[in-house]
Amino acid sequence: MDELIEHVRIHRQGGADELEVERIALAPPGPGEVRVRQQAVGVNFVDVYHRNGLYPLAQLPATLGVEGAGVVEALGPGVSGFAPGQRVAYTGLIGGYAAVRNVPLERLVAVPDDVDLDAIAGGLLRGLTAHMLFAHVRQLRPGDTVLVHAAAGGLGLVLTQWASALGARVIGTVGSRDKAALALAHGAERVVLYRDEDFVAAARDFGGGRGVDFAIDGIGGATLLRTFDAVRPYGMAASVGQAGGSIEPVDLMQIGRTRGIAFSRPSVMQFMTEPGLYHEGAQATLARLAAGLRVPVGLDLPLARAAEAHAAMEAGRTSGAVLLRPDTGRSKNA
Repeated sequence: MDELIEHVRIHRQGGADELEVERIALAPPGPGEVRVRQQAVGVNFVDVYHRNGLYPLAQLPATLGVEGAGVVEALGPGVSGFAPGQRVAYTGLIGGYAAVRNVPLERLVAVPDDVDLDAIAGGLLRGLTAHMLFAHVRQLRPGDTVLVHAAAGGLGLVLTQWASALGARVIGTVGSRDKAALALAHGAERVVLYRDEDFVAAARDFGGGRGVDFAIDGIGGATLLRTFDAVRPYGMAASVGQAGGSIEPVDLMQIGRTRGIAFSRPSVMQFMTEPGLYHEGAQATLARLAAGLRVPVGLDLPLARAAEAHAAMEAGRTSGAVLLRPDTGRSKNA
């Protein structure tokens, strides 16, 4: 029998006010599916891009959100390897802003007892991004220098800790002294208040006068072009988002003749389409979490207040992970 489930979805792309709370019928899990009752839903910038139209959607109306964690409630026909009550998580699958959802078996990740569900709900996509960047885009080595923009954000804190655990030295950019303290507490060796200090000069100095080995930019806009100048010759810059502005076409001459650097625009969503890479990255994330990777939650709201979470992220008012609670009684900022 179908069950009416609380969802947050959009009927057209636009501002945060397009997010609407609705109750939608959920059918029993089909073949190869697992029904998950979610305890925490992660909010990511990709959700904002899906909402505002920067990234196209296959159809409308659409339930937003691409990751969550909870417990198995039921198994579809032919499903094995999981059991009701088991703790699980997933990412890279749109439709996450819901109290309960059916998840394809190949996307489901078993969560060990020593890993907190909030941490995996707010950290799985970011952990996969870190693994992609540091194991596949440019293999990070001990002693490498890394520039991380928005180092106190949800992704920035994961990247900073992950790089530090691999023996790299991290310089991060932040927008306030409170965020600077947070980034330093999570492994950054140096932090730049980008409104007060030239991050290019600071990164060059941090890299011994030549620039850093690897720069990771999730800001976009004019920041990306300036980031190229923070990288040493034969180093690499990677663009993983555009929170601060659209990505303009990059002229190869901008990175070649005068700078001599490599440039990558990797997509974690594309990375996750390969099942082997998806589970490799998920297991790497679980291992990091079990070893002490912290995912601080900066904003924790009921699912119905998803629009507030989006507005706060877009305004740069958040640090750490942002979670939504289908069970509003468990939210911490209600």
